[in-house]
Amino acid sequence: MASTADGGHEDPLVSFHFKLEVSGKVDGFFTEVSGLGSETEIAEHKVVTEGHEVVMKIPGRLKWENIVLKRGITSSMDIWTWRKEVEDGNVESARANGSIYMFDQMLNPVAEWSFERAWPVKVTGPSLKSDGNEIGVEELTLAHEYIVRIS
Repeated sequence: MASTADGGHEDPLVSFHFKLEVSGKVDGFFTEVSGLGSETEIAEHKVVTEGHEVVMKIPGRLKWENIVLKRGITSSMDIWTWRKEVEDGNVESARANGSIYMFDQMLNPVAEWSFERAWPVKVTGPSLKSDGNEIGVEELTLAHEYIVRIS
């Protein structure tokens, strides 16, 4: 748990909603975000020393999770237009850097993640039911090559 200057403890940040900004591609608010992280693969190396077999675990390749964002569907076509670039074979022109901002209930930014060379792997529209009254949700999945928490 984080400590403050006065020796007390800092409360965890409360997430209220999220904003995605991707330079020239998407700028909008989302209600759910996942995949803000990285992982180092483990390479196992077997070593025999003095009659003992030991499995050494060595850091392997670094990889990043796909970022998944969800929001209520609107009239905005931005994520669909961006995905169309990939469908048309223009992955390199679709790649873009961006940021995700987390806001509290007072709409103050409380955290920021920055990512590089992202492109839309998948876009999913809402499930449509004529007898339901749920808000339609669309989902955007991004592959990227680097992510870092800035604040």
